[in-house]
Amino acid sequence: MTKLLTLTGVLGLSLLATTLPARAQVKIGVVDMDKVFKSYYKTKDAETKINEARSSAKKELDDRMADYSKELDGIKKLEEELARPELSSASKADKSKQRDERIAKIRATEREIKEFQGQREKDLQSQAIRMRNGIVEEIQELIQKEVKADNFNLVLDKSGSSLNGVPIILYSNSDWDFSDKIITALNKNRSSKDAEAPPAAPKKK
Repeated sequence: MTKLLTLTGVLGLSLLATTLPARAQVKIGVVDMDKVFKSYYKTKDAETKINEARSSAKKELDDRMADYSKELDGIKKLEEELARPELSSASKADKSKQRDERIAKIRATEREIKEFQGQREKDLQSQAIRMRNGIVEEIQELIQKEVKADNFNLVLDKSGSSLNGVPIILYSNSDWDFSDKIITALNKNRSSKDAEAPPAAPKKK
C-alpha cells in the first residue's frame, strides 16, 4: 500500500506552496492508506477467501503427491522383484515392461504436478490482485467524496515511502488526518452476517 514519490515530486509540491498568493488558503488532508486498507472488513474477508483457496490448492497438491508416492513405491517394488535371481526370463520381461510403463506414467505425473503448482499460484495471485484493486478503488472513491465535501486542495498518504525507503511525510498535523472517518464510512454498511459472530458456547457433554 505504499506510493512512491520522487525527490522531484516533493520539490514540486514545495514550489507550488511557495508560489501561491499569500492570501490563498491551501487545505491539506492526510490519510493512512495502510491503516485504512487493513481496517476495512472486506480486506479481511478477501484474505480469508485467499487463504481458503490456498488451502484447497494445497490439499489437491497433497493428494497428487500421495498418488505420486504410491507410484514410486510400485516402481521400487518392481525393481526389487527384477533383482531376484530365481525370476524366469518371461517374468523378468513382463515386470520390466510394467516398470517402464510406470516410469513413463510417473514422469507424466511429475509434469502435471509442476504445471498444477504453477497454474494454481498464478490463479491465486490474480485473484488477490483483483480483490485488492477492487478494495483500493472503493477506498479512493470515498476519499474523493471527502475531498469534494471538505474542499481539500491536497491529500497525502502518510503511509507512503520514497524510493529510498524514507517516509514521504515526516510530520503532519493530526487534525489533517481523516483516516478514521474513511474507515467508519467503509465499515458502516457491514451487515450483521458479515460481522464477527461471538464464539459459540461449548456443548455440554
